[in-house]
Amino acid sequence: MKNLIAILCVAVVLAGCAGNTAEKNESSSSATLTASKNDSTSKNDLTVSDNKPVSGPVADAATILSRPQVPVLCYHHIVAGKPKNAYEVSIDNFKSQMKALADSGYHTILPDQYYNYLVHGTALPPKPVMLTYDDTDEEQFSIAKPEMDKYGFKGVYFIMTISIGRPRYMSKEQIKQLADEGHSIGSHTWRHDRVDRLKDLNTIEYRGKKIEVNEWDFQLLNTKKQLEEMTGKPVEHFAYPFGIWSKQALPKIQERGYKLAFQLSEKRDPDMPLYTVRRIIVAPGWSGEGMLKAMKSSFK
Repeated sequence: MKNLIAILCVAVVLAGCAGNTAEKNESSSSATLTASKNDSTSKNDLTVSDNKPVSGPVADAATILSRPQVPVLCYHHIVAGKPKNAYEVSIDNFKSQMKALADSGYHTILPDQYYNYLVHGTALPPKPVMLTYDDTDEEQFSIAKPEMDKYGFKGVYFIMTISIGRPRYMSKEQIKQLADEGHSIGSHTWRHDRVDRLKDLNTIEYRGKKIEVNEWDFQLLNTKKQLEEMTGKPVEHFAYPFGIWSKQALPKIQERGYKLAFQLSEKRDPDMPLYTVRRIIVAPGWSGEGMLKAMKSSFK
């Protein structure tokens, strides 16, 4: 699928890697351990956030936008040898990047921690970062997980459910193991369809037959339920295929039980920032130090 959109891929990477300035009017401070003492929503919740539900005051959109963003990295293929396209990172570079994060004192966080920080003002660990993986590729389990294990890192795996169990993709058992070991499992739709093209009623081909479906339910709700049955854990986070979103899609995603949705490097929606959380794609040529510089530039 991605080979057909090579031009788009390169454009997306360049947009993310160049340190997007679309949010220059938002907060420019680095993410810190504690929420601001002047933030009225954080007075009762200044302990380090974990993955448990947090009660207390709920921040409005303006407050969420004012809080410093956490660097969120997006990976796809991790390959031996030289990367051949914008979605690939070499094994050597990936190892260098994980070591650079650890040596620099970064701590990985998961989506529930980020949500608690944004919504309730709970504190985060020093130098937080989020590692995310799209599309269910098998090497994200066999290569990325062992490397993260060395440093006690946890990742977020956004699963395209049509690919589960296929050659070169993760199996149900691998996905469940990730969840059991404390990694986060999220939805990436059924077959990587763009959300700005989904319809309330449409005819699609499914298992050799044409069926009429509500695409929002089919792509978002059915995948959520499937992953929850597979892992035994709630699935409350979503990543947009190709990073593409539309304002009309945001309430559709919220209505189906998702708490956060991750795009790429565009400006966040001013009304629903929780559903346009920013990420950057890790570029093929980044060393560990190069990635750290890109993180600081993109998430000022």
